[in-house]
Amino acid sequence: MKNNGKDVVLRLEKITKSFGGLMALNGVDLSVEQGQIVGLIGPNGAGKTTLFNVVTSLYKPDKGDVYLAGKKITGKPSHQLCHLGISRTFQLVKTFLSLTAFKNVLIGAIYGHGMRGRQAREEALEALRLVGLADKKEVVTAHMTLSDRRLLEVARALAAKPLITLVDEPMAGLNPSEIINMLKVIKRARNERNVAILWVEHKVDAIFRLCDRVAVLDYGRKIAEGKPEEIAQNKKVIEAYLGKPPP
Repeated sequence: MKNNGKDVVLRLEKITKSFGGLMALNGVDLSVEQGQIVGLIGPNGAGKTTLFNVVTSLYKPDKGDVYLAGKKITGKPSHQLCHLGISRTFQLVKTFLSLTAFKNVLIGAIYGHGMRGRQAREEALEALRLVGLADKKEVVTAHMTLSDRRLLEVARALAAKPLITLVDEPMAGLNPSEIINMLKVIKRARNERNVAILWVEHKVDAIFRLCDRVAVLDYGRKIAEGKPEEIAQNKKVIEAYLGKPPP
């Protein structure tokens, strides 16, 4: 499927999800094109991570469907989605602490894209290079800083050679210089891999700096979507989330 001549990698149609009496997502539509970075913002509890969990089949939507490269994938097991081309990182870092950085990323190459032997090792090393961790490949992950473990998650996700990577608050807990480095890595991932990126983040200035489009959730509904400069001036978004237009 194409949109304005570009391939649509991920398309969400009317995604609805409730937990008991709580409506976490209510009819959310969203699409991400090849090579595009789309930001997803909103207040705490707006439904951002729930949306990620629906896309990756950790949750099954009550209504609506998920499409990857034009094919319906709603409810497919998470491991199948990984093979089909969806990878992700987590808000709470989920690296294998007893393994080296290299072995963490090697798992992504082998499990995600089915590579073996020399090809898998080369892909793992290339992903580590992309995020700037090649010189730490033999470091056991438990001994790495939070910043490096977040970069390692990105490397593991990219080693799976996905069509799209879902990145969940990669800058949480990072200092200003680490945030700048993460921005460079995300930009490099898009430019070198042409991978689509759907990015949840509370640091709105970072989202506005790098994303092609931004979607805003509030109480499970998408209240706005557009270019960063449009979202920054959107009255609904300012009222619900930003408080005031950024400088």
